[in-house]
Amino acid sequence: MTRHAAPAPVPTWVRQLMHEIDTLDFGEAFTRTTDDTEMFFGTAHVVGAEAIKAFFVKIDEPLHIEHTVLECWEAPDGVLFLRGEATMAKKTAPGTTVRAPFMHLYRLDGGGTIRTIHITAGPLRTDAVM
Repeated sequence: MTRHAAPAPVPTWVRQLMHEIDTLDFGEAFTRTTDDTEMFFGTAHVVGAEAIKAFFVKIDEPLHIEHTVLECWEAPDGVLFLRGEATMAKKTAPGTTVRAPFMHLYRLDGGGTIRTIHITAGPLRTDAVM
């Protein structure tokens, strides 16, 4: 038997998660994270729902940001791949926008709780948003 990833519709909870990250108004989607959820964002390793929220506040609060999921792939054993694009601008310079590609890999347990999130982003014109 061959086990492989296949294209899938973007789950509603993923769209909600992206919205919560964009608005920093964490709600229902973030209930899928726990004190044991691990996030790997580039070289950062963050553990726990509250620490993950604080990480997003730190990096996204100075920005207007919108994440758009372009593709979603499901694999066996609760693995979900996302490919998308983030459009962002500093709040102090809203006329200068940049777009950065991103990849997210989620590992879910059998009940849909997020065990791990792996995020890569970029390349990015960091001078425009940092």
